[in-house]
Amino acid sequence: MIAPETRSLMEAARLGDNDACSKLLEDNAGLIWSVVRRYSRRNVELDDLYQLGCLGFLKAVRGFEPEYGTQFSTYAVPKIAGEIRRFLRDDGIVKVSRGIKERAVFIRQARDRLQSALDREPSLSELSMETGIPMEEIAATDIATASVTSLHAESSEGGPTLESVLGCDGPEDHLLEHMDLHAAIGSLPERERKIVFLRYYKGLTQDKTAKIMGISQVQVSRVEKKAIVLLRQALEPE
Repeated sequence: MIAPETRSLMEAARLGDNDACSKLLEDNAGLIWSVVRRYSRRNVELDDLYQLGCLGFLKAVRGFEPEYGTQFSTYAVPKIAGEIRRFLRDDGIVKVSRGIKERAVFIRQARDRLQSALDREPSLSELSMETGIPMEEIAATDIATASVTSLHAESSEGGPTLESVLGCDGPEDHLLEHMDLHAAIGSLPERERKIVFLRYYKGLTQDKTAKIMGISQVQVSRVEKKAIVLLRQALEPE
């Protein structure tokens, strides 16, 4: 529930009131910094990231509707993080090649077509048939270009979730933990990263994952266990 004073400030900010924007930023500096600090290991000045976080926060103010049925902070966190990640990616700190970006657009267009035709999310095999791209490459492209929130959304297909396996149980900063998890996944070796994506974000069995990866089920199990160990280590507080 948003306090009446905050609601009034948000309405004024939407209408271009700079004083209202400044007041909202001042009142929510702690929230913005909590996101910014998640990227403190990057080779970028924290003050610069904070300014980007402020920009994302103000975008959240403009886009938030109470009818969404969610707390404003829950809505604002991915907006703040998204602005920072966009800068890091475009500035070359999070490297995604042009070829991968172009392939991602091609896959997304095919996914949209199939989703409209099938009235459901297409499987990797259906996407592969539609695009002519091997399933493993589709998975790798999805990982390379996925955002924090979209990666988490992929975990809704019935398979185990990484949060349950890793024991992530954050309170109100749950979305921040997803950002840490996303960063940890990005640091995994390529094979481990692909298997994590197929197992936990596509909900595939080890057998199906093995067929896509071209290895045995035993190898998938071994690599998966290694990946979980690496993720736990990456998520341990310093």
